[in-house]
Amino acid sequence: MPMIQLTLPSGVLSAEVRGGLQKTLAATLLHWEGAPDTAFFRAQAWCRIDETPEGAFVSAEDDLPRFRVDVTVPEGALSDRRKQGLIEQVTAEVLAAAGLDQGAALRVWVLIHEQPEGTWGAAGNIVRFAELKAMAQGQRG
Repeated sequence: MPMIQLTLPSGVLSAEVRGGLQKTLAATLLHWEGAPDTAFFRAQAWCRIDETPEGAFVSAEDDLPRFRVDVTVPEGALSDRRKQGLIEQVTAEVLAAAGLDQGAALRVWVLIHEQPEGTWGAAGNIVRFAELKAMAQGQRG
């Protein structure tokens, strides 16, 4: 049940690129979580892109576009290796979508938020990581 949210200045991405990036980021998150590529898990991987008004998202140094990616996953869903892979791939995907090269990588921040067990709910129920893991195993086999 992962969620990924990209915040960036408005106008950096065209509507077409933004739509494609939403699908790409959600699929990337599922991949690094190790979830099976099934309709159920794809439907649970949400991606939201928020655009800020011009001049609202800058550094103290310059007005170059900045990108903040917030990733929310159940606690225990990502090992350190998976976190590293996710951060690398998401950074590359955001840079590519914005038409930037690796030299702009420091302008992409990826923040991983692990939701503690028992604090994620859906369909009126608490969602437990062990249950998701078991469901993923069942859909793989």
